[in-house]
Amino acid sequence: MSGDQARRVQAQFGASAGAYVASATHAGGDDLERLLGWGRALRPARVLDVATGGGHTALAFAAVARRVVAFDLTEPMLRAARELVRGRGAHNIGFVAGDVEALPFREAAFDVVTCRIAPHHFGDVGAAVRQIARALRPGGSFLLQDILGHDDPEAATFITEVERRRDPSHVRAYRTVEWKAFLRGAGLTVIDDAVIRKVRVWDDWTGRMRMTAEALRDLERFVRQAPDRCRAAFAFTIRDAAIESFTDRMLLLRADRD
Repeated sequence: MSGDQARRVQAQFGASAGAYVASATHAGGDDLERLLGWGRALRPARVLDVATGGGHTALAFAAVARRVVAFDLTEPMLRAARELVRGRGAHNIGFVAGDVEALPFREAAFDVVTCRIAPHHFGDVGAAVRQIARALRPGGSFLLQDILGHDDPEAATFITEVERRRDPSHVRAYRTVEWKAFLRGAGLTVIDDAVIRKVRVWDDWTGRMRMTAEALRDLERFVRQAPDRCRAAFAFTIRDAAIESFTDRMLLLRADRD
């Protein structure tokens, strides 16, 4: 990704690594179980987990694969993930730092590539997907999860602004049709898909990004003043002027290399 975007990602997540390791949202849930279910059926020998973050997906797949490589742009995040993995007694996970748009692996090196709740930070999703496809063996599977972009332009603009105010490294979420175009363009065919709703507890979600009190007040004011239909699109819960939660839709896709 571009130098500016890489620096934004590293600045945001380097200082928040511990919070992501501790995040229950990232540690498990129906979404991770769905990806893991696909993984169990595939019985891969080698798995690459792109943008591993706190390492939860790599740790889950270590139970079904002979070898897992946890890959991330942010080295403090990799260190935190390594501590989690070692604490759980997993010994078949390696750690590599680098950029998803220039993966440092030979062609066809992996049976499965996973990427969970990360592509909305990628500067060039098409380039990232092409790199992932290159790293997969023919017939191998890309197991993807990310925030699903909204089809309504006003709702999409609203939630993108919410995301960017909380996290300046957020680029945007993509719709299903856009994801299928990225995958098809990289020589990947969608085999299975699902949409899962994930509740975001507001204080936890904003707290992970270490927002200043002023920035948080401005964000909450923006949400409260938004059109009702925009808040309703993401099931925002507000009680006594306090934002309690909202709900993201997560898109999960299995796409195989042709």
